[in-house]
Amino acid sequence: MNFFIQRPVFSTVCALIILLVGSISLFTLPVDRFPDISPTTIQVKATYSGASAEVVENAVTNILERQINGIEGIKYLTSSSSNNGTSTVIATFDASRNKDLAAVDIQNEVAIAQTQLPEDVQRSGIEVTKQSNNILLGMALYTEDNRYDSIFLSNYADRYLVDALKRIK
Repeated sequence: MNFFIQRPVFSTVCALIILLVGSISLFTLPVDRFPDISPTTIQVKATYSGASAEVVENAVTNILERQINGIEGIKYLTSSSSNNGTSTVIATFDASRNKDLAAVDIQNEVAIAQTQLPEDVQRSGIEVTKQSNNILLGMALYTEDNRYDSIFLSNYADRYLVDALKRIK
């Protein structure tokens, strides 16, 4: 300890070197060192040219949903069918699920379901992509006097807060 006290210039240079190395390593640190907190999300997109949303729902989306729904680790599925002939199914897995393995599982199930789909959909192909939904905000509601239970607070948030937060850009 006396060594650094007797040599203040040397101790300042050491501190600056440590600061410089730390700054460089901060910007060169790979992103995979940070924990993955967003859930694994895989999107399946198919196009049925010239079909209405109802036809796409019955001929494409429902078949894909049934096939994908059996995959292990899926938390929930969402889907949409549009009037331009596009069917989109989004499978959300736990955050611990490997995105590459989840995409392979989805791709395998889509390949099985492809024989049940219309010829136009088979010709145009089905696109399976990995998505990254970054969670930007986590919220919790509570009452200091415990006057309201968690169900009431959840309903309150759904009715009054969710729409207001969605409008924020």
